[in-house]
Amino acid sequence: MIHEIFVAQNQVLVNLSDRIYIEDAAELRESLLSYLEHGHKNFVIDFAQVESIDCSGLGMLVAIHKKAMHHGGGVKIKGLHGVSKDLFELTRLDKVFDVQ
Repeated sequence: MIHEIFVAQNQVLVNLSDRIYIEDAAELRESLLSYLEHGHKNFVIDFAQVESIDCSGLGMLVAIHKKAMHHGGGVKIKGLHGVSKDLFELTRLDKVFDVQ
């Protein structure tokens, strides 16, 4: 679930919480696409409060990362832990994203 989104120092900072499942992924995708449409291309997504994420959430992150890279930006992931971290490592997405 989206906890908060704001822009600071030319980056869109996204704080997530709880679980990121299909419904949340669609909502987050639309929100982030709106930022892309308004010229923002650098995203930092904080997973510190996220318990788990499903494949639709991962797919959404990959799609946003691809679009951001197309515009010269990208997606950084921070605060991964537990099941979410395991899933990023299992799918090797920790090699795709800049994981901090």
